[in-house]
Amino acid sequence: MTSTIETQVKPAAKRVQRPNYALLHANPLPYPTYPLPAFIPTNPFSLLRIAYAYLSQLGKSPEVHTHTGIYSSETRSVHVTDSASIRALWEMGFFGKGTLSRSEPSWMTREKARLLTVADGLKGKHDVATAEQATAKRREERKLFKLERARLEREKIEEQLRAEKTVANSPTRDADVDDETTTQSRTEEKTSPASVLGHVLPQPINGKPPEIPETVVREDGTAGVAEEHPNSLAAVTNSGTDEIDIAHISDQEHLQLSPEEAFFLSYGLGVLRVTTTTTTSITTTATQSLSTATLFTLFRTPPPFSPPDPHDDPFPLSYAVYHHFRSLGWVVRPGTKFSCDYLLYNRGPVFSHAEFAVVIVPSYTHAYWSSTRELRAWKRERETRPWHWLHCVNRVQSQVKKSLVLAYVEVPPPMEGRDGEAGKGGVERHREVDIGAVLRRYRVREIVVRRWLANRSRD
Repeated sequence: MTSTIETQVKPAAKRVQRPNYALLHANPLPYPTYPLPAFIPTNPFSLLRIAYAYLSQLGKSPEVHTHTGIYSSETRSVHVTDSASIRALWEMGFFGKGTLSRSEPSWMTREKARLLTVADGLKGKHDVATAEQATAKRREERKLFKLERARLEREKIEEQLRAEKTVANSPTRDADVDDETTTQSRTEEKTSPASVLGHVLPQPINGKPPEIPETVVREDGTAGVAEEHPNSLAAVTNSGTDEIDIAHISDQEHLQLSPEEAFFLSYGLGVLRVTTTTTTSITTTATQSLSTATLFTLFRTPPPFSPPDPHDDPFPLSYAVYHHFRSLGWVVRPGTKFSCDYLLYNRGPVFSHAEFAVVIVPSYTHAYWSSTRELRAWKRERETRPWHWLHCVNRVQSQVKKSLVLAYVEVPPPMEGRDGEAGKGGVERHREVDIGAVLRRYRVREIVVRRWLANRSRD
């Protein structure tokens, strides 16, 4: 008799209400902007609307709110600790990254939901719409799918064993065949998914997925199911002897800005004030505000663990590309996870995936980089990239459905300082450096590599 698998229609899971991202991220930058009305050539009154919008804001000075960040020499980044500034910088331009989150600072929200879940003793009751919660939900569904697949395989094996047992009990089979069938049955039972898992797989109850037991390793080296400790937070909370005060939980997360993001907010928009903490004595410390020139010099200084290159100045190179795409209206995010320098979003990571992946390629076309034998050898070493490197990078981006952009940056020769001496390797170390003059010498031009190039490399 074969076993039938009853299919049950599971009730639709209640969706977590997501915030209105279009209203939450209405401002593209943490700086007041006033967009002009659309120009319609067939409607002459559109010119009057544009002129009125322009003249109405001509005599007004915009109210700019300045945020404060702390420069960290250990991480070579800027940390923002004020909660209002964190939300403002993330919601208006998607700047920075939460130190305890994937991207958006959501540790406080997840921690409150976790404590409420523990207090109620119900798993998943206080779900929140965060990236970490979505990842955990996908992993939970994947575990349930694997358990269900193992259960179906086990039922299939049991059905096959019952059929073989029926044939073995027939009068045409002798004792030797029965012994062989019994041995094969025991072997298949040992290798069945239920035996491999070490416990009977839980069955769905009323259409709800079963709870997944947590497997732990004991002190003797054996594996087993984790049991709730009597002194755990859930046991203490459910017993009524203690209560969790959600309102007094302190936020332990801060926003971490990369050097390019911090300098763009400080130099490009003027909405960020960077400070540093100096020790004046054994017990007292002082907070000092850093000027834009000092911050530019700090970001250009190579890290102590990296051997200095007399001709290399990577920060103006990367910042020129960052400023270039930000000025074109793209939301620029770090792209280390996808083996590139930057990711370009149309509106932001909460609206859609990144459309382009940017790889910075220095270009040394100026005659200075070919003036001596040493510079020619150094230039040849920096510019030499094999053809299969482009195919490898483009293949990675095609797998994640992104178009590769090669951002060629013209690297200028060393700039003469105010004292008449050129900076070493193009790095002007004098204190009163003209930042605008330095950055204007780096010109960016981009080339989009189509995805079909990666498809052709398969042939």
